[in-house]
Amino acid sequence: MDNPTFPNGDDYRAGKPVALTLAGPAGTIEAIVEGPEPDVAPRPLVAVICHPLPTEGGTMHNKVVTMTARAFHLCGASTVRFNFRGTGASEGGFDNGEGEADDLRAVVAWVRSQRPDAQVWLAGFSFGSYVAYKVASELKPGMLVMIAPPAGRGYGFDAVTPFDGPWLVVQGEADEVVDPQQVYAWIDGLAQPPELVRIPDTSHFFHRRLMDLRGAIKNGIRPYLPAATANPDE
Repeated sequence: MDNPTFPNGDDYRAGKPVALTLAGPAGTIEAIVEGPEPDVAPRPLVAVICHPLPTEGGTMHNKVVTMTARAFHLCGASTVRFNFRGTGASEGGFDNGEGEADDLRAVVAWVRSQRPDAQVWLAGFSFGSYVAYKVASELKPGMLVMIAPPAGRGYGFDAVTPFDGPWLVVQGEADEVVDPQQVYAWIDGLAQPPELVRIPDTSHFFHRRLMDLRGAIKNGIRPYLPAATANPDE
C-alpha cells in the first residue's frame, strides 16, 4: 500500500484529527495526525507519541496520550498518535517492545519523508515511553519526553544506549503501577540524566492531575521549541 500524504494547513488543526493508515512492518498502522491550536502560530515540529501497554488496554486514545498531544498543540506543534501492532486497526500482534520499536521507526520515517522541514520529537507514556527511549539514540529526535517510564519492570532499561539530547521525564509520586523510586534510581545512574519533573500525589494515569501533566510538558519543552513559522492569522 502507498502511504498517505501528511495533512496541510487548516485541514488538520487541533480538534480536527485526521485518521490515516500507514504501511508498517507487520501490516497497516492506524494513526491520527493533529495540528496546533488554531490561535497558536505553527512551529516546524512533529511529535510522535507512543501509547501504554496494549495488553492492559493501552491505545492511542488513552487520556495521558491525548493530553500529551494537547500540550504540544498548545505550543504550536503537530502530533502523530498511532496504535502499535495488534491494537485497534493496526495489524500484527504484541511483541513486548521489539516489534513496537519497528512500528515507531516506520512512523518516524513516514513523518520525515513528508515533513523534511520539521523537527521530529518522540514522546511516550509508560510502555510507550520505553519504546520511544529504546530507539531514541538511533533515530535522534530533537527531544525525548517520557511519562511514567516503566523502569524496574523487566524491560531492560540498562541495556538501552541512553539518549544524549534534550530529554524530559515526568513522574507521578504516587504511581501505583511504576515504582517512582525505581525511576529515580535509574535516572540517578545515568551519566547525562534527563530533566525530571515529579508531580506529588499523582497516580500512574494522572487521575485529576492531567492539567498538571499538561503544564509540566509545556514548561519542560518550551526552551527547546523551534521558532514559529508564521502568525496563525496571516
